[in-house]
Amino acid sequence: MRLENITWPKAQEYFKKNNMVLISIGSIECHGRHMPLGTDTLIPNHLLEKIEKKSDVLIAPTIPYGACQSLSPYPGTIDIDNEVLYQFCKQIFEALYSHGARKFVFLNGHGGNMKMIERLGLEFEKKGCLVAMLNWWLMAWDMNPAWKGGHGGGEETAAILGINPDLVDKSEIGGDLKFYHLSDNLETTGFRSVKYKGVTVEILRSTPHVTDSGWIGPDHPRTATVEWGREMLDTTADYIVDFMKEFKKVKLS
Repeated sequence: MRLENITWPKAQEYFKKNNMVLISIGSIECHGRHMPLGTDTLIPNHLLEKIEKKSDVLIAPTIPYGACQSLSPYPGTIDIDNEVLYQFCKQIFEALYSHGARKFVFLNGHGGNMKMIERLGLEFEKKGCLVAMLNWWLMAWDMNPAWKGGHGGGEETAAILGINPDLVDKSEIGGDLKFYHLSDNLETTGFRSVKYKGVTVEILRSTPHVTDSGWIGPDHPRTATVEWGREMLDTTADYIVDFMKEFKKVKLS
């Protein structure tokens, strides 16, 4: 049931009997040359479509933008400052809280949003609420370690293939991942990670200074398949439905 599709009396009726709301948040950002900018929003939205068919939990409209400062140089990326994003989401939570929401299931599609969600969760716990942060891509790793991936790699590419293969430009997938190393002895290994004498050190750089295309991870996009994506999305959606049934049972103090 979608909040935007029901009348206020129906919403009032829902909150008389239920205190849980499902809301998703994503981002509009670079995911390599081959992937759509809306990857982190498209995937949660698709999961919501599956979840809605199997759950009666009220679904609030998706927040399509996120905090993605390191990726902001790529054309089309829309970076929302962490404080602005926090204040915006807080207003949404406050409104839902005023109507009776006490359990918030926050389906997240973007790693850059995690600190903001954690801040919200701890703040609303003080108000007698619980906020569950469901980072779908991390959850998928636990469901099947073979699905483990990075940013714009095989895992996310498979998910988009599972949604709509036409959204992936396979001609842009390219060869091996290329990192820009700081020196012969300071080897770049990730978005923020550099290895020196076997020890990982974080050095903060914008993504175009780290890698050549904007995707990163151990899972090359060329490994992605439609079948992988569909199975992963179905499994994740089913898990979320099951989780929310259990979450409903939790008694709030």
